[in-house]
Amino acid sequence: MLWRGSQALRRFSTGRAYFKNKLKLALIGQSLFGQEVYSHLRKEGHRVVGVFTVPDKDGKADPLALAAEKDGTPVFKFPRWRVKGKTIKEVAEAYKSVGAELNVLPFCTQFIPMDVIDSPKYGSIIYHPSILPRHRGASAINWTLIMGDKKAGFSVFWADDGLDTGPILLQKSCDVEPNDTVDALYNRFLFPEGIKAMVEAVQLIADGKAPRIPQPEEGATYEGIQKKENAEISWDQSAEVLHNWIRGHDKVPGAWTEINGQMVTFYGSSLLKSSVPSGEPLEIKGATKPGLVTKNGLVLFGNDGKALMVRNLQFEDGRMIPASQYFSAGETSVLELTAEEVKVAGTIKDIWAGILSNVPVIEDSTDFFKSGASSMDVVRLVEEIRQKCGGLQLQNEDVYLATKFEDFIQKVVRKLRGEESEEELVVDYVSKEVNEMTVKMPYQCFINGQFTDADDGKTYDTINPTDGSIICKVSYASLVDVDKAVAAAKDAFENGEWGRMNARERGRLMYRLADLLEENQEELATIEALDSGAVYTLALKTHIGMSVQTFRYFAGWCDKIQGSTIPINQARPNRNLTFTKKEPLGVCAIIIPWNYPLMMLAWKSAACLAAGNTLVLKPAQVTPLTALKFAELSVKAGFPKGVINIIPGSGGIAGQRLSEHPDIRKLGFTGSTAIGKQIMKSCAVSNLKKVSLELGGKSPLIIFNDCELDKAVRMGMGAVFFNKGENCIAAGRLFVEEAIHDEFVTRVVEEIKKMKIGDPLDRSTDHGPQNHKAHLEKLLQYCEAGVKEGATLVYGGRQVQRPGFFMEPTVFTDVEDHMYLAKEESFGPIMVISKFQNGDIDGVLQRANNTEYGLASGVFTRDVNKAMYVSEKLEAGTVFVNTYNKTDVAAPFGGVKQSGFGKDLGEEALNEYLKTKTVTLEY
Repeated sequence: MLWRGSQALRRFSTGRAYFKNKLKLALIGQSLFGQEVYSHLRKEGHRVVGVFTVPDKDGKADPLALAAEKDGTPVFKFPRWRVKGKTIKEVAEAYKSVGAELNVLPFCTQFIPMDVIDSPKYGSIIYHPSILPRHRGASAINWTLIMGDKKAGFSVFWADDGLDTGPILLQKSCDVEPNDTVDALYNRFLFPEGIKAMVEAVQLIADGKAPRIPQPEEGATYEGIQKKENAEISWDQSAEVLHNWIRGHDKVPGAWTEINGQMVTFYGSSLLKSSVPSGEPLEIKGATKPGLVTKNGLVLFGNDGKALMVRNLQFEDGRMIPASQYFSAGETSVLELTAEEVKVAGTIKDIWAGILSNVPVIEDSTDFFKSGASSMDVVRLVEEIRQKCGGLQLQNEDVYLATKFEDFIQKVVRKLRGEESEEELVVDYVSKEVNEMTVKMPYQCFINGQFTDADDGKTYDTINPTDGSIICKVSYASLVDVDKAVAAAKDAFENGEWGRMNARERGRLMYRLADLLEENQEELATIEALDSGAVYTLALKTHIGMSVQTFRYFAGWCDKIQGSTIPINQARPNRNLTFTKKEPLGVCAIIIPWNYPLMMLAWKSAACLAAGNTLVLKPAQVTPLTALKFAELSVKAGFPKGVINIIPGSGGIAGQRLSEHPDIRKLGFTGSTAIGKQIMKSCAVSNLKKVSLELGGKSPLIIFNDCELDKAVRMGMGAVFFNKGENCIAAGRLFVEEAIHDEFVTRVVEEIKKMKIGDPLDRSTDHGPQNHKAHLEKLLQYCEAGVKEGATLVYGGRQVQRPGFFMEPTVFTDVEDHMYLAKEESFGPIMVISKFQNGDIDGVLQRANNTEYGLASGVFTRDVNKAMYVSEKLEAGTVFVNTYNKTDVAAPFGGVKQSGFGKDLGEEALNEYLKTKTVTLEY
């Protein structure tokens, strides 16, 4: 495409863009950030005429130099630019020879003389990782955290003869999360957005649109580089100030204190949001209160009584350990290696040698970082070991905890032998005394067998719909967390114990999980009542009871999944054998709704696990707590790490990433039709992953005048008001034959008046609160629309005047086919009644089928022939005859038309999570 005149295309993410104005650039600096800025500027059509960077260190070139040399761009590696305040003549001449129009300094540790800064036509621009004029100086990111700033960001400014004082070209900012580290801020925002901003700044200059906004002196601060001697912790401060000090110095230079006469440096700080776990006291010099060595780390206390926790400790000799192992740090013995382990050690030594190319020989005493390795090399080391050592999965932290080759090999061997596996799951509960019991609720993401905070530390409130109060804060999974969960599930499937486990053992684990669900049913039902508003007695029987039944049913299927042998046409004299195998798909994603949080989890995950898959499950954002309790019970049942992963959070972030993720092979979703369509599209565009969808419904219930009326009234009310109407197969529209219409309505209203609305934990309550506030508001709007269109509001239609999200059971009559109430699902306690003429069977069938949905349906009649005729003609995945809501774990469940496709429950559900392989051999 050609662009003419004043048109210009600007793009900063992918592809190549062609602008009207291009510049000749000199890049001065170093690092991976510099390399990325260099690459993006070239992609956008600018010409980099020279790269000026630092000399090779320990025989290794800087990433910026490597990229430029590969492209054939002139590269200059000056150890310094001036001597005794004067520019080195040869350096200045070399610089001027490239003829740059603009100097770009993405990250530069050298002092660049002003005659070089001012030399190009457009001068020089510099990236600085703070919102200037705050935090001028070389450690801006650290000081952003140390000072407890709520906002972080960066500035691109015009270089002048001051120290970070030049006019601002552009700035961008982000929120600082409570547990952000330097690395987290840099990786989430400062690095990716900084690259885009540098490209944007260059183009603004090229187009003559770059501003020069003088920096105000008000609010200006300058802080120098923090050194180790200045990083000692002063203990007489609040927990938040201590946390900011530790995370602001992580990883360089490291905040430290004195313990038992030696300097100990703290890494990996987070504020403790829940109760303090039990642990062994540790005296710390100057601290107002001893620390506690717990299974999760070292708990520290501020002078305000609040607490924080650090994960890792480093001693004066450079040795780093998990803080939880402080009292057992010296107990590790040297392992004797088997022949196979010696072979693995040799492979790892070759990997070290490839990374540390400047080291002639890798010896036991070789230190990874002292030999010149960087954080990028850690990633490379972990990934190469995974590829070349049979899928051995290490964490970056394993490298930091064992930096010497000998120690690293010992750690690897312990990993191989399973000696470093967690003996006991560490759960940081939120506890509540409720329903005559202590309810203990996990609230963090569950990834690879461990509960952990979201990568960026974000949380959100989950609300009790009974009174609108906050139950607790729950981790809000980020894209990074989704990717970690998928990677854990993929590794568990491809390399872990789960993939090698025989089917009968898999079934044993599922039976054990079902037993644990049953043993904890009262606690689970209480959590369900708190988090979703489900009436406790209903939660006990249905939400939890059917979940137990579902896992037991599919546990029995594990060793009964079979293929078949197929006789085929044989080409003589050869003989052939053809057979099929049913195999698991791999990593499956499951996204569940908020109306039956645990039961919907069970319906999908039980079949998924029985088939041998691993899973990443996203519970509904408003009801995450029983899913996280389920994760805890899965560990107690013995499920290996990575098989089950639970990531609470939003559909727009976590759910969308799951639908797009290339390593997921199947996605099961229950929710709205609109979101289902979007998921299906994303699954198709990404990698054509298999999809099953249980979507919206407008289930018709036809009540003929020859029905058993008492039963029809009772069952009809259950069809609408069961679980507060928050029921995917709820009767969205009742067609009542004219002869019994008025009596049916009268009796329904009489029965509604007997219903007790109240606290779902009260055993006598019939009708609890709607799931969340936004849903209640939507239901009230639904009722307003019905009245406005002319339907008759016979009863209800209002919010109950009490705390919480309660709505009156509601009845509408005189609902005509064109009305909003006749077409759209309410998903609430709203009975929508339409009358049909006596004897008009085909007419009412036509009206009942006049919907884009087809999840369920029902008919009440004593005439068996009529019942069979109607059930044959109704366009729905399920037809109930003289009953309703009668689902069973052995009966397949799913919809047609825009209610989705694919089945939950029954043998058919297994096929949603299996693939068929045909094998033909000749003999």
